[in-house]
Order: sequence, then structure tokens, then C-alpha cells
Amino acid sequence: MQVLFLIAPVFIAAVAIFMAVAMTRRSMQVRRAWASGLTAQARCLRAFTSTSRDSDGHRSTTQHHVYEFLTGDGRPVRFQEAHGPATTVEGDLVRVHYTADRPDRATAHPPAPARNATCLVFLLAFLGFVVAVCVVFVCVIALTL
Repeated sequence: MQVLFLIAPVFIAAVAIFMAVAMTRRSMQVRRAWASGLTAQARCLRAFTSTSRDSDGHRSTTQHHVYEFLTGDGRPVRFQEAHGPATTVEGDLVRVHYTADRPDRATAHPPAPARNATCLVFLLAFLGFVVAVCVVFVCVIALTL
């Protein structure tokens, strides 16, 4: 039975670390796109929402957009991005930022590097706290075995 008390926090810590890596990777992709200086006019091909429900029954809705644009050398690129503005609808034209080597990792979010960095720091601090609590919990349980 005590093994379950070890497995659960290890699993929670692993998920928190995975989330931290994924969020850091996406944040760096967006920062690179903003810093590249390459922009293009993109058309919103599709706008949709996804709804998820947590264990308490609370719902959260995420706005998604599918954009298509032409790179500087004329290649068409299509990408999907979450957390876009609800005011952007199918057919709207928006400015996207992209890198020359990976235009499929473009972003339609306007440049806000300070906000991006602040959100990432708070997210990493929270996930670090979760991992620390899990480590302490596992150590306490391991000492009682």
C-alpha cells in the first residue's frame, strides 16, 4: 500500500516536469519568432474552441485558430495556435511572426516579451514548488518504510 504513496507523487512530479519543459520550449519558439523580424500577412482559415472539465467540474474553454501565410520565398505555411483572441474569426487577416528555418512554428500573438517571460517565470516557480513538495513527500514516506 505504501508503494502507491510513492508512485503518485513521482507521477505528479513527472507530469509537472513535462509541463515545464513543454511550456519553456513553446515560450522560446515564440520569442525566436518575435526576434527574427520576419512577418507575413496570414488568413485565419478556421476558428474553434475546445472545452475541458477538471475533476471539480469546472470548465475551461480555449480558443484555437488555424492560419495560413506565404513565407518570403513563396512557400505556403499552415499552423494552428491556441489561446488566440476571440475577436479573430475565419477570413480575418492577421500579422504573424515566424523564423526562416521553422515557419511552421509561427505565432499570431503580438510581441510581448516581458509578459511572456513573467508568465514563464511564475509558471516555472509554481511547477518547481509542486516538484519540491512531491520530493519531500517521497522522502518522508521512504524514511518511514
